[in-house]
Amino acid sequence: MKDECRAEGGGAALFVDPDFPCDDTSLFSDYSTPLCRLHTKITWRRPQDICQSAALFPDNINLAHAKQGLLGDCWFLCACSFLLNNKQLLNKVLSPDQPQWGDGRYQGSFHFCFWQHGHWLEVTIDDRLPCMNTTLCFSRCHSPDAFWVALLEKAYAKLHGSYERLWAGQVSEALVDLTGGLAERWSLARSGSEEDLETEQDSDEVWRRKLDLNSLNPVKDGCALSCSTHSTAAGVSELGQYHALTVMEWLHVKKVAGGKVRLLRIRNPWGRCNWTGAWTSSGAGWSSVDPRCAADLQSRLSEGEFWLDEAEFMSHFDDVTLGYPISEEGHLKSIYTGNLLPHSQQQAGQWVQGFSAGGSRNSSNYSTNPKFWMKVRERGEVLITLLQHRKWRNSGKHSETSLHDYKDTKHQHYQAIALHMWKVEKEHFNLSRMVNKPPCASTHRHAYEREVVLRGQLEPGFYLLIPSTYKPGAEACFLIRVFSSSPISLSALNSPAPSLPSPADTEWETRYFRGCWVEGLTAGGSRNFQSHWQNPNFPFSVCDELVVTPPGANVRITLQQSRPDSDLLPIGFHIYKVPEGRSEQRMSRDQEPVASCIPHCYTQDVSLTCSLPPADYTVVPSTYQPNCSANFTLSLACRTHRKVVKSQEKLGKAIQEISHISVMQS
Repeated sequence: MKDECRAEGGGAALFVDPDFPCDDTSLFSDYSTPLCRLHTKITWRRPQDICQSAALFPDNINLAHAKQGLLGDCWFLCACSFLLNNKQLLNKVLSPDQPQWGDGRYQGSFHFCFWQHGHWLEVTIDDRLPCMNTTLCFSRCHSPDAFWVALLEKAYAKLHGSYERLWAGQVSEALVDLTGGLAERWSLARSGSEEDLETEQDSDEVWRRKLDLNSLNPVKDGCALSCSTHSTAAGVSELGQYHALTVMEWLHVKKVAGGKVRLLRIRNPWGRCNWTGAWTSSGAGWSSVDPRCAADLQSRLSEGEFWLDEAEFMSHFDDVTLGYPISEEGHLKSIYTGNLLPHSQQQAGQWVQGFSAGGSRNSSNYSTNPKFWMKVRERGEVLITLLQHRKWRNSGKHSETSLHDYKDTKHQHYQAIALHMWKVEKEHFNLSRMVNKPPCASTHRHAYEREVVLRGQLEPGFYLLIPSTYKPGAEACFLIRVFSSSPISLSALNSPAPSLPSPADTEWETRYFRGCWVEGLTAGGSRNFQSHWQNPNFPFSVCDELVVTPPGANVRITLQQSRPDSDLLPIGFHIYKVPEGRSEQRMSRDQEPVASCIPHCYTQDVSLTCSLPPADYTVVPSTYQPNCSANFTLSLACRTHRKVVKSQEKLGKAIQEISHISVMQS
């Protein structure tokens, strides 16, 4: 595929992106949004065909801010505004040394980087942009000659699969994708509403809702703040439902009569706003402050900006999104304390139906959810987040979907998720009993959010983390992230292998043991060697209540070694029956095992599910060769008839995504 345009000063054809072509497949995913009205009306043009002096950024940085077009992606544009205030992050997303128009090296392509599920991903696009006639129809800069916003929007659309998939979203998601950091959303719901009465039952949510701007003073210069409305705001005559705006700054202003008033400067991505509050250009609020101060503040306003006081802010908007500050070294700063959080770890996982999708603590299968060890070395502030991968609903291209159906399905790409944490006092513990105790911290209700956050001041020690979906069997991939002021370590704890179907009146009780093979001491090797019985052994009992009728598997064991994939040892284990009147230390060394997990395999973990009659047993894990040192974890699950009522968890409300169409005005 060739492009008719030629690079200036050369004969080489300009880059044409075959993966994101200039046709309807790049514009639409399922024609489910108002964007479908533009079908057949859009042409694609390069910036040099739109204006004579195209550039990425204008000389006046105030004209570099985004101006929303016909795409409902105000949530994304609010995050873009934050990049302009942080050159380091901007250069991370858009490398500054890329050749532009007029440069002999220009080839018609641009490269962007977005943070996705734990790493930075490069996205390359050509610079052909959607237009109506010769005007950009989607987002653009206030300067008609600047194109960084339009190109960034195209790259983000390619990342998502189409422009249409940018219609409606959360500012917090865009902030994380553009910074690799963290963002939280807080409700500003007014008291007395049904929503507030429900929220009062959750102390953490109440604390967040009552958080005032004073607490953010230590980080106000480095954080990103936006606000959104889910219905028409009283002070904005043309705001519709689900619209997000950017808070550019907030400050205290002395009043002539004494006292202070906090004012906030708000930017509307539309590039215009008919605000009717007390702090418009001729509003009554300005008469209460010194005229010189009033003139200075009004001179700061750019196109699409307006001032309002804190009372108006709290009453007219429904929630705020706060992006965490990021230091020059790339470390997060806490919005709660201002502390630097230089230590970070992450682990990926997934919920798989029938294996690791155990559902909420209401479910008897909760303990089958993925589990993670976190070791805190010193007392400090710790932030733990659970981020799930977005799952787009399955819709074929060009399948017509009504706009009414779109409103009913836009939340289907997220599961309701939560994260619970327990402090583990002993290395040997019973998982089933542990999870029936109240957690030391949790995200409370399961929420239809891409990412949920758990925060606390933690003492040194080991902690067990269990992420879950509300509904058992719900599948998704996820990422656990930990940010801490003190050194921490995070590791996945493998769950036992999936069991055979069991009656509804049974469940599995699981115990976890950590051990090690030490050269010359406890690294005895396999049964081929006389030193086999030097290996660690772990006794357990099968009682009458564990015998299932009809007969079936009642024991399952998993052995996991703690070594990198590039340096694995062959591992396996044997189960021995302990004769009556003897202990595992006094067993005959030539005794045959009753069950074995062999041959020894070069894998991270090996598992065995079996049926054992009532008796005392011991498990002997080993490497194939003796004197091979390594740490390991052994999980021992026994089936029991007992029913346990674990919790009565409630489901949080669905999120409301931010979108609004803006009529283009020059």
